[in-house]
Amino acid sequence: MASGWNVTIDCACPKELAAFWALALGYVDAPHPDGFTSWEDWLRANAVPEEEWGDGAYLVDPSGSGPKLSFLKVPEPKTVKNRLHIDINVGGGRQVPWDERWPRVQEKVDKLTRAGATIFREFELDGDPDHVWMNDPEGNEFCVM
Repeated sequence: MASGWNVTIDCACPKELAAFWALALGYVDAPHPDGFTSWEDWLRANAVPEEEWGDGAYLVDPSGSGPKLSFLKVPEPKTVKNRLHIDINVGGGRQVPWDERWPRVQEKVDKLTRAGATIFREFELDGDPDHVWMNDPEGNEFCVM
């Protein structure tokens, strides 16, 4: 039996980074836990000090099919390349003709650049652009394919 899982991203500004990834993936804020009327009620009931209430943010796939995402505030900055990264698959895969696939990739890259991401490197396949390695606003690597 498979275990439930989520992806946790350490960061300096959880709410801001969660907003970026909500835009990037089409995710939404996670609903508050059952039995509570808000996240603040849950935090209060679990004795989380108010000064820590902004230390996390949580997103879910509105379809329920993707993993949950957690963004947790940490004191140290990112210092090295990620060993795990997210691939945003908007092009449809290499089975889709390049002239259909690449405009989708470019559109997403443009949208994410406007939202604070930066382009690190564009990769080619057989002389044509194939996918783009980007960094989110806090420097975490991801690819748009």
